[in-house]
Amino acid sequence: MDERQSRRAFLGAAGAAIATGLAGCVAAPGGTEVGGRIETDGEPLSETATAEFRGGLQRRGVYPEATIPTDPEVDWTIWEVNTGDHTAAKASPVEVPGGDIVVPGDNGEIRRVTPAGEEVWRSSVDPTSRGVHGTPAVANGVVYVGAYDGALYAFDLESGERYWRSKLGDAIGSSPGYHDGTVYIAVEYHDPSGAMFAVDAVTGDVTWEDQRVTDHPHSTAAIDREAGRLVVGSNDGSLYGWSYPGLEYLWTFPTGEEIKGPIATADGSAVFGSWDRTVYRVSLDDGTEEWSFETDDLVMSGPSIEVETGTVYVGSHDSHLYALAFEDGAERWSFDTGGSIIGCPTVTSEHVVVGAYDDTCYAVEKASGDEVWSVEGVGVVTCAPLVTDDAVYFTDRAATSYLDAKAADDRDADPEESGGLYRIVDADG
Repeated sequence: MDERQSRRAFLGAAGAAIATGLAGCVAAPGGTEVGGRIETDGEPLSETATAEFRGGLQRRGVYPEATIPTDPEVDWTIWEVNTGDHTAAKASPVEVPGGDIVVPGDNGEIRRVTPAGEEVWRSSVDPTSRGVHGTPAVANGVVYVGAYDGALYAFDLESGERYWRSKLGDAIGSSPGYHDGTVYIAVEYHDPSGAMFAVDAVTGDVTWEDQRVTDHPHSTAAIDREAGRLVVGSNDGSLYGWSYPGLEYLWTFPTGEEIKGPIATADGSAVFGSWDRTVYRVSLDDGTEEWSFETDDLVMSGPSIEVETGTVYVGSHDSHLYALAFEDGAERWSFDTGGSIIGCPTVTSEHVVVGAYDDTCYAVEKASGDEVWSVEGVGVVTCAPLVTDDAVYFTDRAATSYLDAKAADDRDADPEESGGLYRIVDADG
């Protein structure tokens, strides 16, 4: 019996409790591997995370006070972050208290580095061919991240020591969300299916799960506390909605093609892209469509929602970054990067920063869509760029030449063609 089947058999025994809405506090059989319980020293856990993919549980990707360099230059690059050939969007760097950066890679390593590029620590997940693609959530001095071995991990922020590894499924390509002592994450199984999980942030034990999600849910869930909803997309083409915090299944919205990107929410609505070449706005209340916008290719990019200006920014495989009216989906402008956009845009006070398949990170004026600057990497840029007080950080994939040399088992593959973490600063100081 394979792991997924044994898990479903286990769930069958616990089905009555789950069906009545009880969390059950059950863990995957043999799943949670505790390397050391997280000690809270009697202090209450924080309600929200100090760092979260796209800035928060609503995944809006908007930082209204942030500014970008006017005359950008590469301050430094740390190589061999993303060395694999998997084409899914790569993990994004996050800033932690004190200004250091935590970044995972598809080589399975998680690093904490200073703004000067000095490595504070390096840890790793268990061996897996695709490493880590999700962006960490950081709360209570702990780094939470999932990996392609199907496990959710907790690492100490100060030392990088692993606290626990909770084996949930066969692969995790999504990013975790933290709220009030619980970590939420979408999980995939080899036999195309999946689930949403809630995991105790201290112990790694599963406290809730829903196996309704089918095919591979690579999408990152959004939690909208004001609307009382948790939503996630799946490769079966559907958006799934639950109540929050009750976690009662409510509705499904079908698109017909894969929903691979993260979901963003605002004002009682979810906005997301589908591989049916469309961006949707859907009511969080009942899962009905409010508007849709057609692009010329697949949409895997996660939308940014700027409530203050009523604008949605989202990329497409058709190489364009779009600015759409949040109210009705009308196009305000589009910017052609020259390469597919599968990562998420980052919105600042005056600009949008986004990476593309032409190996470039772009900054454009958010009012007009005009290019302000561009910085080239060695490979395609598919992360959500991070903007801090004095820099922009982004990761890219390894160059084709590096991947070819690696495939040929060439020991002379140039490390400076492997995927890196870049720090971009203002040349004027």
